[in-house]
Amino acid sequence: MRFLHLVLTTVIGLLLILGSLNMPDTGDPGSPPATHVSPRYIESGLEETAVPNMVTAVLADYRSFDTLGEVTVIFAGAMAVLLILRSTREEDES
Repeated sequence: MRFLHLVLTTVIGLLLILGSLNMPDTGDPGSPPATHVSPRYIESGLEETAVPNMVTAVLADYRSFDTLGEVTVIFAGAMAVLLILRSTREEDES
């Protein structure tokens, strides 16, 4: 069983390394987001969202489900930390 875990860990690690090597460079002007997505946001963002601030338009309108997911994860993490701190404080008092 230990050998199987080692093999699975190695395969997953290699896949992650290969996947990261095939990613475009950060800020690459030829990457798909820079050539297809960003121009559309810039050209039609004000008309589609009626929000003059482009960052707000992208976060609140175009990427709202991603933003909601990120906020949910941060909230869940904060609640977990508070529950852990509360339980350790109660143990210290007793």
